[in-house]
Amino acid sequence: MIRHVVLFSLTSPEHLETARAGLERLATNPHARALEVSVNLKSDPIGNGVDLIVHAVFDDEAALEAYRRHPVYQEAIDIVRPLRDVRVAADFVSTIT
Repeated sequence: MIRHVVLFSLTSPEHLETARAGLERLATNPHARALEVSVNLKSDPIGNGVDLIVHAVFDDEAALEAYRRHPVYQEAIDIVRPLRDVRVAADFVSTIT
């Protein structure tokens, strides 16, 4: 199983709901086994500039690649890219079910 985690910081707090709605479109992509979009609680006392998190689960690397090629992926990028400051992504193999 592949886990895909993407962290976003936004250029302005005013963009939160628009960016979240854009990212939530990704849940309609049929290649993800599961996908959630969450607002960062920012509970770390050291500080954290992350505003939104996408966490998705894929059966394998082929499913992750198909997800990236799906039209809804580009639609979400088109909505969120102008609103974000930083994007950090990580993909890893997980044995947690």
